[in-house]
Amino acid sequence: MNIIVCMKQVPNTNEVRINQETGTLIRDGVPSIINPDDKNALEEALKIRDIHGGKVKVISMGPMQAKNALKEALAMGADEAYLISDRVFGGSDTWATAMILKNAIEYVAKDGGVDIVFCGRQAIDGDTAQVGPEIAEFMDLPQITYTKELKIEGDSVIVTRYTETGDYLLKAKMPVLLTAIKELNNPRYPSFTGIFDAYDKEDKVMVLSNAELDVDLTQIGVKNSPTNVYKSFVPVKEKHNEIINGINDKEKAANLVNVLADLKLI
Repeated sequence: MNIIVCMKQVPNTNEVRINQETGTLIRDGVPSIINPDDKNALEEALKIRDIHGGKVKVISMGPMQAKNALKEALAMGADEAYLISDRVFGGSDTWATAMILKNAIEYVAKDGGVDIVFCGRQAIDGDTAQVGPEIAEFMDLPQITYTKELKIEGDSVIVTRYTETGDYLLKAKMPVLLTAIKELNNPRYPSFTGIFDAYDKEDKVMVLSNAELDVDLTQIGVKNSPTNVYKSFVPVKEKHNEIINGINDKEKAANLVNVLADLKLI
């Protein structure tokens, strides 16, 4: 069983700040983490590998600092890790990113093929949930999103797909692309030996640029992306306090009811 997991290093959203003049994220000094849904995707890939054999390969597109996320994936048990990094990829939107990752998956899978491509449902820094489905379209793969439960049956996957109106039971033949949600599993912690091996002096993360991937330059990067972010901002939160007075608790309660009624809250 050959499984490829697409993973993204994202800023810890509890620490994100916005530059009020430019409207862009301030990333300096902000800790980075593996995107949570991607950890669920990796965990499920490792579980399948542990039962059915094969390899789990993890790829991530980003700057060199994303190696840290890939090393954590290796420490968790991934067999191989690839960083997709090149200046020509900078500023790519979800469509262009999916095209780059499609080429990366095909490059990584050229020796043994791929049975399952795993992605997280969405990244917490963008929340688009677009990249996984777009990769599936570019690769002409069947796709099942919002994977809540999964089992392998012969050459097919049996998936319980979560939706807000109820779960669906779906079956698809491999190769297939799946996106994971947090309900799918509980990601394991890196083992001591995994940490030792992943963070050894020998760098086990392979870096791939466009020299290897050969993505059409007219389809990627900020200038060639069909969408762009016009502005990012933090909503302004205003708080107003009002003290409800009264000679006793009964009168205070009555006055509170009158205030709420005036505001049409009751």
